Amino acid sequence: MTSLFNLNGKVAIVTGASTGLGQGISLGLAEAGCHIVGVDYVPMNETKAKVEALGCKFHGIIANLLSTEPIDTIVSETLDEFGKIDILVNNAGIIRREDSVNFTEKDWDDVLNINLKTVFFLSQKVAKQFLAQETGGKIINIASMLSFQGGIRVPSYTASKSGVKGITMLLANEWAKHNINVNAIAPGYMATNNTQQLREDKKRSEEILSRIPAGRWGTPDDLKGTTIFLASPASDYVNGYTIAVDGGWLAR
Repeated sequence: MTSLFNLNGKVAIVTGASTGLGQGISLGLAEAGCHIVGVDYVPMNETKAKVEALGCKFHGIIANLLSTEPIDTIVSETLDEFGKIDILVNNAGIIRREDSVNFTEKDWDDVLNINLKTVFFLSQKVAKQFLAQETGGKIINIASMLSFQGGIRVPSYTASKSGVKGITMLLANEWAKHNINVNAIAPGYMATNNTQQLREDKKRSEEILSRIPAGRWGTPDDLKGTTIFLASPASDYVNGYTIAVDGGWLAR
């Protein structure tokens, strides 16, 4: 059974790998034997040290994913370093909070660019490599509870994460015949930089926790198992699905 979840020698690109969910995902994949190419706009020294301590290789690429310009370099540098790509995790993302009546075009464009546009075009580039390798591959997108719900004061984030869920299904429809699995994880309320403002608001934090059946904020470690599953042979017949890892939030 353990061979179903074995990622020994696999190579994964993980965006937004410096902290939070991206770091947790990188460590989970490394624990299963996967080498990591981390992508972020800042150095990833801590993630690198932790991955290497697990006996896997880590290669960092500093890139700003607010534009699609770095995509070719990310793929070519990964191939130069490891010779192949097996897994892509589109984790990088940002959020902007403001009443919709006051929301700016810049806050709309910035969030859609990194959360959705880059996700699509990086997936496209990696899928072309999977086709060239004739190996198939795994693409894991990071969606959100707001792929299912409207939320408040985050219009561009809701639009982007609804879009992530949608293109996950679309790409699965097109690429499953090539043994490319495209799925998504929808984290619930996680203790990361994106939710710091909410967690520091005592009233709002209590409201959120009161609705989570598990009674706590999630952590990056909570995504490890689902990520390994979707990256491994165990999920070879899972395609186009968004799995909620939310402590029961959507079931409430």
